Amino acid sequence: MKKTKSILIVTGIFPPDIGGPASYARTLAQGLSKDYGVKIITYSSVRKDKQDKNYSFQVKRVWKKNLWFFKHALFGLKVFFSCKNSDIVYSLSTLSGAIPSLVGARFFRKKFYLRVAGDYAWQVAIEKNRSSLLIDDFQKSKKTGWIGFLHKIQVGACKNADGIIVPSQYLANIVAGWGIPKEKIKVIYNGVDFKSTNISREEAKKKIGIYGDIILSAGRLVPWKGFRMLIKIIPRLSEISQLFRLVIVGDGPDGKMLESMVKNLGLERKVHLVGRKSQEELATYLAAAGIFVLNSGYEGFSHQILEAMAAGTPVIATAVGGNKEVIRQGKNGFMVKYQDEFNLIEAIKSLWENPELREEFKKEGKKTAEHFSSEKMFEETIKVLVK
Repeated sequence: MKKTKSILIVTGIFPPDIGGPASYARTLAQGLSKDYGVKIITYSSVRKDKQDKNYSFQVKRVWKKNLWFFKHALFGLKVFFSCKNSDIVYSLSTLSGAIPSLVGARFFRKKFYLRVAGDYAWQVAIEKNRSSLLIDDFQKSKKTGWIGFLHKIQVGACKNADGIIVPSQYLANIVAGWGIPKEKIKVIYNGVDFKSTNISREEAKKKIGIYGDIILSAGRLVPWKGFRMLIKIIPRLSEISQLFRLVIVGDGPDGKMLESMVKNLGLERKVHLVGRKSQEELATYLAAAGIFVLNSGYEGFSHQILEAMAAGTPVIATAVGGNKEVIRQGKNGFMVKYQDEFNLIEAIKSLWENPELREEFKKEGKKTAEHFSSEKMFEETIKVLVK
């Protein structure tokens, strides 16, 4: 098909950086580039990535380690001038990407769409220790100073967008609570294109060099992901089985603190912080794991849950955000309250002691992952962007 329109996708993260937003950006670009010209502009932890030349779309990276002003100025200029030769501008960021995207789109009279995958003001408040509230309580709180300014910017971007895409009904309600008309908001669930590996669990364990009964968790190492509590409960899980091993995939600002915690508790042989991994490497870790656990205080819509399900790894997650739109309690996974040590341990114990339940979760989890297909996501996104 002739590529009749060009789409500029502006994102704050893209592979090889990990996380749901990075996976979404790549999956979306790959799908849209079949019928449309696609260009990605992204902040990046690497100057160049060898995979870029293999994509069917352009990737322009701005190195995150540049000086603060130079980094943001360069990113903004790249986005602004790229708007000129694009028919549609789609920002996956509600702040650093949205501002130059909106300005460029309006200046060159292009359509501007925005994806909201979370509350950026809340994330900054948590990371900078300016709030201890979970996201739902934060929505009701008074926002002042720098956090209040960030909140106003993201709300302003939403109000000025031609349309807003969110990955869950939960987030649609959050955005509507900012005063955005509901008819402007479209829920499009994330699609998963995760490729699982065919090797056995023992082969996978040998490949990663970690043995025992592996409990896997993954994500950005930030406070609301609950990794501290997962480490804390390992001694109690060891009372159930000395073979339990916790493996955490990911990097982020809490990395050094988590490393110190593992060392101070003397858990170096039972807890493995393995850093950032590629999608192919993550597939091996999922193949090695007996259980995937996501002890998060917030999830707009979790790629990690869908990837674990697609890989056939039983899932235990918190009953927060978009998780409740994916997991059917006791059918395709378990849900527990955030930071609920007792029930999380009980859920892990139940799965570990019940092979039939694990097989049921595997089977139903794969069915669930198939429902959230990339093709469905592409079709629904195109309907919004290309009217």
